[in-house]
Amino acid sequence: MQVSSWVWAVTLVVLTAVLIADLLIIVRRPHEPSFRESSFWTAFYIVFAVIFGLGVWLVWDSRHAGEFFAGYVTEKSLSVDNLFVFVLIMSRFAVPRKYQQKVLLVGVVLALILRGGFIAAGAALISQFSWIFYLFGAFLIYTAISLAREGEPDEGDFTENALIRWSRRALPLSKDYHGGSITMVSDTGRRLFTPMLIVMIAIGTTDVIFALDSIPAIFGITQEPYLVFTANVFALMGLRQLYFLLGGLLDRLVYLNIGLAVVLGFIGVKLVLEALADNRLPFLNGGDPVGWAPHIPIWLSLTIILGTLAVATVASLVKSSRDGRRAVDKDEQLPVG
Repeated sequence: MQVSSWVWAVTLVVLTAVLIADLLIIVRRPHEPSFRESSFWTAFYIVFAVIFGLGVWLVWDSRHAGEFFAGYVTEKSLSVDNLFVFVLIMSRFAVPRKYQQKVLLVGVVLALILRGGFIAAGAALISQFSWIFYLFGAFLIYTAISLAREGEPDEGDFTENALIRWSRRALPLSKDYHGGSITMVSDTGRRLFTPMLIVMIAIGTTDVIFALDSIPAIFGITQEPYLVFTANVFALMGLRQLYFLLGGLLDRLVYLNIGLAVVLGFIGVKLVLEALADNRLPFLNGGDPVGWAPHIPIWLSLTIILGTLAVATVASLVKSSRDGRRAVDKDEQLPVG
């Protein structure tokens, strides 16, 4: 897949312009988006990604378009998992609803910067060391097992990391939020940082952890840096609107962690198989490729990813609905007085 420098330039300009427009909306009018507004922008970004994927199909071919869509769906699903932790952080620090948009957008920008760095590093490693796929695959399989065991995070799972604790001790902090500002001037004339800074540090450090999971996952689907980058950007776009759109629905996605564990495990196995098929390690099969390692086509990868996430979502909603009805029935059976 040959991507010219001008295509990279146009892509970066367009995506940056969209991100800046998103930022200006928040800066000029901080508010809690309505359901209608969140729905519109979430749909807009999804359609935007679909149009881009079709453009990849027309300019290049169906295989690369399939790689983009598979990468986009995987990264979008992992981004939804990010929202669980964002909800915990917002709750932990009692961020006012109308200022949560600003925190989320800062989180998205930090995630883009971090993932951009990880993508560049990952592409450089892959070009030099083919055995890196073994490490990526093993890491994803380990992550999948951990995710399946731990389940979705709850408020008791969030612990302040060393950077947050240091910030609390070392920085002069106010007790209350001062609008959406990071700093404020106290009655004594002293400039203080608001709790908003601590929230952004928490979001930023969380982004690092999720980037460590998502980048090996996307490289397990495609090794094209252009597709890796754009799939990540499109997955993160509209994340703040999706946060408000889903709202209480996040609590109902009880099997999402299982679905993501299956997806990450599948991609991890796929990476190991591809590493075996291109093996150059001298202590494994004499340094020759392993002939029996099967190649998993992109259409099969996309089918498994979409099917797994669809089953996990439907099963989650069915279980939540049943649990809700049982809770209502139980309340109705309780004696009055």
